[in-house]
Amino acid sequence: MKISRREFIRKMAALGFSSALTGTLFSLFACGPEEVPVTTSQPPVPPEPKLSPAPAPPVPTVSPSGGAYLAAARGESPADLVQTAVKALGGIERFVKPGNNVIIKPNICVAYHTYEYAATTNPEVVGTLVALCLGAGAKRVRVMDQPFGGTPQQAYAKSGIEEAVTAAGGQMEIMSNVKYRAATISEGRDITSWPVYGDVLNADVLINVPIAKHHSLARLTLGMKNLIGVVLNPGQLHFNLGQRIADLNSLVRPTLTIVDAVRILMNHGPTGGSLDDVKLANTVIASHDTVAADSYAATLFGLAGADIPAIRSGAQMVLGTMDLRSIKIEEINI
Repeated sequence: MKISRREFIRKMAALGFSSALTGTLFSLFACGPEEVPVTTSQPPVPPEPKLSPAPAPPVPTVSPSGGAYLAAARGESPADLVQTAVKALGGIERFVKPGNNVIIKPNICVAYHTYEYAATTNPEVVGTLVALCLGAGAKRVRVMDQPFGGTPQQAYAKSGIEEAVTAAGGQMEIMSNVKYRAATISEGRDITSWPVYGDVLNADVLINVPIAKHHSLARLTLGMKNLIGVVLNPGQLHFNLGQRIADLNSLVRPTLTIVDAVRILMNHGPTGGSLDDVKLANTVIASHDTVAADSYAATLFGLAGADIPAIRSGAQMVLGTMDLRSIKIEEINI
């Protein structure tokens, strides 16, 4: 049996209920088109004003050093490619100062392939960077990653990176769980905090050295994606991956990104396993802007930066530019 709102409230008030509560109960249990909408004695809450986001600052299109904004060197010697690309940006001294604590982050994801399979960064590229940093007066140069296939010790050795780094005077570091700390990602659009390796955040210089390769989820693994290796539980970032990579890059800002595109993995990434999927591109790309470096690297796969979700999100967040026409690019054939 339906009763009127007035009769319902009168009966409930007689039992000692407040008018606000009786109105709420009526709205929950009364039904029918003839019923009157319920109001309470509380004043309506005014809607929050809609604020327009502040305009994003423009991305610089020239290098502060006066050199190239991005350099791409092509030739047969990985060491020469690194040296040439870095020199075009203004030299390693632009990035590394005497006494600096330097961390180099290559891609050393697995322990069951040598670098020829293009799943891990070329060891000569990494070793050359270590030597350049020490030559510029760096106090300490450490190289590290978080492999997901095999142990760090196995992956460091199998990749050839440990031998190259040691020969150049650097140190390999196994990333310890006790060194991760919760970090606020103030510019994050999807994630606003995550445990990040503390030494990476505290380093004077962070050099990001990914290998350019196919990735089944991210489409490509390049500089932005490579930084997933500095967080705890990186697998948990693989939901809404493109945006979460960009969010992480808003916090972890490499001083320099060197993309190893000497041998690139065209398919079945990120681990590969067949030399048939490897293409010899004999290229090294360097820039202080990871978004730009990744956008250029994408062209080696017949893609544009806008085709890669992480790069697209990074550009939208003004972490760098994917408009290669707007920047000074120096392409050098050795």
